[in-house]
Amino acid sequence: MRLLSLVIAGTLLGLLAVSPADGQEGPDYSREGADTCLSCHEDESMLAIFRTKHAVPSDSRSPFGQGQLQCEACHGPGGDHAGRVRRGQERPAIPFFHFGSTATVEEQNGQCLGCHNSGVGFGWHAGEHPVDEVACVDCHQMHIASDPVLQTATQPNVCFDCHQAQRTETLKAFAHPFFQGKMDCTGCHSPHGDEVASSLARQTVNDTCQQCHAEQRGPYLWEHAPVSEDCTLCHSPHGSNHPGMLTKRAPLLCQSCHSQFGHPSVPYGPDELITGTPSRFLLAQSCLNCHSQVHGSNHPSGSKLMR
Repeated sequence: MRLLSLVIAGTLLGLLAVSPADGQEGPDYSREGADTCLSCHEDESMLAIFRTKHAVPSDSRSPFGQGQLQCEACHGPGGDHAGRVRRGQERPAIPFFHFGSTATVEEQNGQCLGCHNSGVGFGWHAGEHPVDEVACVDCHQMHIASDPVLQTATQPNVCFDCHQAQRTETLKAFAHPFFQGKMDCTGCHSPHGDEVASSLARQTVNDTCQQCHAEQRGPYLWEHAPVSEDCTLCHSPHGSNHPGMLTKRAPLLCQSCHSQFGHPSVPYGPDELITGTPSRFLLAQSCLNCHSQVHGSNHPSGSKLMR
């Protein structure tokens, strides 16, 4: 019943088709609009477009709105593609968004940006995606009511199709809750390139992290230098096998900056060498057993980040 209603809707919308080729030179558009397309492409995946914003006849901004070109508004002139083809002759490809299309990625993206130019960031044209020739349709699905890349629960899987290294990191023991449907990639990244240098949602790494981790923002009376500089100096943002998503376990992480000379951070003394009992400074949270305020301290006596 739903399929029949969608077909009827497509037929009614076909009456609104406008052919720029009528009475003037130009590309050959089909005369019956969506009806021509639906005569062959009547499967559920195509008809689902009538449940999206792209097929709202009462909205003049929609391809199916009054005076628009319906399917051909996005796919380009389809008169040659829909015309009669002799036996053994190859059917001409639709201009845009088809497996046989000869249009470049830039031309295909231009079709989308004709309407959605205000929806992309300032740095889109110099961002990583267009430079790497990623098409809009590589990420977005327009013929379904709920685009997976726009949903928190399904977006990471779309991004991970290309970003395999980041997918591997998110599967480690400690990671952000991507696969629990609580976080998506655009919470931190701007896929349309608002910030060209980093593709982050904010100008810096710290500003991006502190959107959620506001308690670490400071300012602190006693600051820990790497915290105010860059969170990724200590943390692996996509995932890690170390608690707290740290890049290394303490004391190795701490000792990558702080010298262990003269500090009881390693096993020492004859008793420990004889009994084999490890130093208490290596148990549990290691350095954090004493220096618990590792992100910074506002205590008057917190110069060592111990309180």
